[in-house]
Amino acid sequence: MLLLEDTFSALEQIKAGSIDMIFADPPYFLSNDGITCQAGKMVSVNKGSWDKIASLEEKHAFNRRWIRLCRQALSLNGTIWISGTLHNIYSIGMALEQEGFQIINNITWQKTNPPPNLACRCFTHSTETILWAQKNEKKAKHCFHYQLMKEQNEGKQMRDVWVGSLTPKGEKTEGRHPTQKPLYLLRRIIEASTDEGDIVLDPFCGSSTTGVAAKQLGRRYIGIDKEREYIELSVRRLKLEEEHERV
Repeated sequence: MLLLEDTFSALEQIKAGSIDMIFADPPYFLSNDGITCQAGKMVSVNKGSWDKIASLEEKHAFNRRWIRLCRQALSLNGTIWISGTLHNIYSIGMALEQEGFQIINNITWQKTNPPPNLACRCFTHSTETILWAQKNEKKAKHCFHYQLMKEQNEGKQMRDVWVGSLTPKGEKTEGRHPTQKPLYLLRRIIEASTDEGDIVLDPFCGSSTTGVAAKQLGRRYIGIDKEREYIELSVRRLKLEEEHERV
C-alpha cells in the first residue's frame, strides 16, 4: 500500500502496534548549496525543499516527532532501522533514546564506489550509518534471524560493517530518486529482522526500494511519501516487480 500524504498525518492514522518493522531514510538536511560529483559531473548537492531545515532545534524537533509516531505504530517486538549521514544521524540517535527506544546496533555501510571529494578539504565521505533499535521495554523481544545472517556471511557471525556499492543503474530504470538505496541493503535488513507475512513500513519511501525488497521476500508493505513524483515512481517499480514475479 502506498500513501501520498504528509508523513506525520499518515503515521497518525496507522493503527497502534500494527507494524512489525520500520525502515526510515529521512531527509539528511544536507542541501546547503554546495557541490558534489555525479556520473563524473559537478552537480549541486541540493535535493529539494524537503531536504532543507532552518535550525538545529527545528531538525531535532522534526526527528523526535516522526520517531515518536513510529514508536506508536510499532508492535511490542517490532524494530526500526534508520539510515543517515553525519548531517542528521547524531540527532536521530539522541531522538531514539529520548522517545523510548534502545539501540541494538550501529551499522556502518561502507560504499565501494562513493563520489569523489571535489573540495579536497576533508576525507572522502564513503560511509553511512544505519541505526537499528527496539522499544526500551523489558518485555520487548526483537526478531533477529542470526543463523540466516551467519549463513549469508560464509558461516561466520555477520559484523556491523557492511560493504557494497551504491545503487546500480539497473535499479533506476523507472526513474531516479536522489537518495535511493540499493536493493541488497534492504533485503538484508528485512531478512534479518522480520518473518514472512510481516508488515514493513517506510515513512519516507521515495522510490520504494523497501517495498520492492519486501515484495520479493513475502512481506507486506506500507510506503508513505508526500511527493507525487516519488509515489508514481514507486508505483512503476512495484508494478515492474509484479511483472518479474509472473515470468
